[in-house]
Amino acid sequence: MTAAYGLDIETDTSQGGLDPRTSPILAVALASDSGVTVIRGPEPRILREVDSILGLLAPGVIVTWNGSGFDLPFLADRARRHGLRLGLRLSLDPGIVRFHPPLPGHAGFYRASWYGHDHLDAYLAYRALATEDEGSLALKAVAARRGLAAVEVDRSRIHQLSAEDLASYVASDAGLALALARARWDETVAFLDRRPAAPDLAVAGQH
Repeated sequence: MTAAYGLDIETDTSQGGLDPRTSPILAVALASDSGVTVIRGPEPRILREVDSILGLLAPGVIVTWNGSGFDLPFLADRARRHGLRLGLRLSLDPGIVRFHPPLPGHAGFYRASWYGHDHLDAYLAYRALATEDEGSLALKAVAARRGLAAVEVDRSRIHQLSAEDLASYVASDAGLALALARARWDETVAFLDRRPAAPDLAVAGQH
């Protein structure tokens, strides 16, 4: 089976949490079929460690839920702010239909790769596969319909969570993204991003 790694980030909601120009990343989780790794600490260390782990893992597929519009460009922006080099490559794709505004400072959504890993935005895949009566495509709503348990917190108070609760929450979301992709792998894998031939300089300035 193709190696796959769920990825999720949590950001500092004391500044709203949705603008990479003002909100740092508090935690990143990487989930695999064998478990979840949570990285916390000072933001530069988080970014370096995530990049290091992904550089060492066997090439596979990074699975996100709305990573094309949020997690990945957020990581790129925060890395550039610290002058860090990442193996992340992003390419703006105007063909991705937007159902919500893009990340502040960005024009739209991205196709991505990270070192030897392809990217699958499971949210975009599920949205493309959804029927008219599918219901909400929010991560936890889709997970609930699949019988998957999710960790729930007050999303506006992520910055007030204990270290343990933050780790549990980000690990849950990364694991759910991976589990949902795996549940329909034969269908979702068709929505893998085409590997960007040349990244957009606007978001790849860390290289």
